[in-house]
Amino acid sequence: MSELKKRILFALIAAPVFIVFLWIGGLPFKILILLLTIATQSEIARMLKPAGFGPNTVVMYLSAVWVLWLPDIQYAHLYGFGLLLLLCLMEVTGNPKNDFRRLFSTVYCAVCIPAIYLTLVLLRSALFGDNLAGFAVTLALMLMVWGNDVFAFFGGTTFGKRLLAPAISPKKTWEGFYSGFIGSAAGLAIVFFAMDAFPLNLMQSAPIILVVGIFGPVGDLSASKLKRSFGVKDSSSLFPGHGGVYDRFDAVMLAAPAVYLYLSILNIFT
Repeated sequence: MSELKKRILFALIAAPVFIVFLWIGGLPFKILILLLTIATQSEIARMLKPAGFGPNTVVMYLSAVWVLWLPDIQYAHLYGFGLLLLLCLMEVTGNPKNDFRRLFSTVYCAVCIPAIYLTLVLLRSALFGDNLAGFAVTLALMLMVWGNDVFAFFGGTTFGKRLLAPAISPKKTWEGFYSGFIGSAAGLAIVFFAMDAFPLNLMQSAPIILVVGIFGPVGDLSASKLKRSFGVKDSSSLFPGHGGVYDRFDAVMLAAPAVYLYLSILNIFT
């Protein structure tokens, strides 16, 4: 099966499921994000383990519950900081033979991965409220990331000549990268013009095209770099022929925090 057919097949199955949970919001959406978080943690942990510095899986999985509870906890950032200190203490004192690579990998899997996925929950239910506005913004983000990926693929295969990052991904081109911005704009336009609940005007929305157009591909390249460093083609075989959750959500994992940061700053000054 060609790469294009794989992408289309996965999108036809996965996208509607994700959108249904996104529409429902609340606890069902948080549970979905929790499952995606745990799956991503597991895939990255499996990549790191053969190199001798796999993360502390118990702490890693327990921390994933942040995705469910963190938005509803008062002074959650203080609890998070305390957990981070406890984690470091456990790693340093629990086994003197552990080096700092294991500590850093545990911090990344236990803190960074849940925090990244948490931004999807915050976009859906916290930043604009658990309502249609939150749904519209998060849906726009996902359509922009998917649109960027599709247009980058077609732009790269049709017009691609100049390699973007040959040492990391020999198939990605600058022409595909630029084409991705068109896909991001198309994804935003669908929600902007189709949903009255979308809470941003045109001037506020336009910069998101740049944010997604830049950070989506960077997330993709970052994942490729990590996998290449450990000699892995796919993060897992969870989706036969499509890789794992990390392979499918690598672009979202940088685009979502970047969009959340932009919208948070926008809320402060408007």
